[in-house]
Amino acid sequence: MTDNLRKTPLHAWHRNAGANMADFGGFDMPLWYDTGVKTEHLAVLISAGMFDTSHMDCIRVRGKDTPALLDFCFTRHISDLSSGRCAYGAFLDAQGHCIDDAIVYRFSDVSFMVCVNAGMGASITRHLVLHSDEKSVEIKDLSDQLAKLDVQGKNALKIVSGVIRDKENVFNKMPYFSFKGELEPEASNGVNLVDGTPVIVSRTGYTGEFGFEIFIAPDKVEKLWCNLLDAGSPYGLIPCGLGARDSLRAGACLPLSHQDIGHFPFINHPWEFALPFKAGTRRFTKTFLGSQSLMDLKQQSFTYAFVGDSLRKVTAGDAARVLTEQGEDIGRVLTCATDMGIFWHEDTIISVNTPNLPPDLTIKGLACGFVMVNQPLDMGTRLTLVEGKRKIAVRLVSDIRPDRTARLAIKHFK
Repeated sequence: MTDNLRKTPLHAWHRNAGANMADFGGFDMPLWYDTGVKTEHLAVLISAGMFDTSHMDCIRVRGKDTPALLDFCFTRHISDLSSGRCAYGAFLDAQGHCIDDAIVYRFSDVSFMVCVNAGMGASITRHLVLHSDEKSVEIKDLSDQLAKLDVQGKNALKIVSGVIRDKENVFNKMPYFSFKGELEPEASNGVNLVDGTPVIVSRTGYTGEFGFEIFIAPDKVEKLWCNLLDAGSPYGLIPCGLGARDSLRAGACLPLSHQDIGHFPFINHPWEFALPFKAGTRRFTKTFLGSQSLMDLKQQSFTYAFVGDSLRKVTAGDAARVLTEQGEDIGRVLTCATDMGIFWHEDTIISVNTPNLPPDLTIKGLACGFVMVNQPLDMGTRLTLVEGKRKIAVRLVSDIRPDRTARLAIKHFK
């Protein structure tokens, strides 16, 4: 039943487009369209795909003490963040467990926005209020007051430029993890669509590929969605569901909150760049909520990325176990997805975007994801993932899909 599920402003569009829908984070969301997950996944790697991400929640945090509050509650240094830049990190509890991961946007010295996962707006708002004490801070949950869509892939700039006013200035000097636009429509430095609608355009995403996330008023998002499909038609832009979003983020070595990170210590994983370690040490450069617990851990677990030898995968969860070559059970599978754009070639992972590929090489895709184990392991360690009678051979890697485009300079796409 979908009656009890929340709906994004694009819900009717997805239903009318024949999307395969399912419950995700309490929302009725598209998993894939008639094109299928493989086509949608490869569209992002080869040209561009568009995602409805309005299930994400946003929180506005304002006031002179906001940097201090976020520095304590968030794992990243926010007081050092420049206006117009954003940072990925996590909100932890006192035990150092991850409540949710998030991106924090800095508009000015006193104005910030926090983008969290589906259904987490109220929880993180309460968390911030609880720790604000007597600080001069205004915290407002913007759930259902902002819509968001993502255009991801190497042709994203050409497509999004078709709907943005003054595009030359908007997309001039826009590095990775920067944004332009304002929460307040009347702001003088705002960004507008060609019809004058205010938006926030962020050079971020959840695919590992070049692209943008666009925040807009909920009643304006369907028109923008349709205009982008028109602008993207010459580039083969297609709508993509959460199936492709999951396989793309896994291949990009990005975690899924409440699955790869969650109610266990936020440490010893591929995302330690989100922790403020002092260079060359295991000490932190600041005190934040949960930092002491992370330093005092007695029993530790370790999360690693893996890549399989084929397309075959297992279902993530406690039922899928991680075995050493000697058959010892050392942990569980957090994520197991299929990146359709990668393959092994001469004992090296290549992707559809790897330069100078042999013309006769067929990229079939590989299983990939994350495991949590009870001991430290070396990169390259071979393991077996077992779910019932199904077994797949994998090896640990420091990264998964090579030649990702997210970090390339914007001039590369003009």
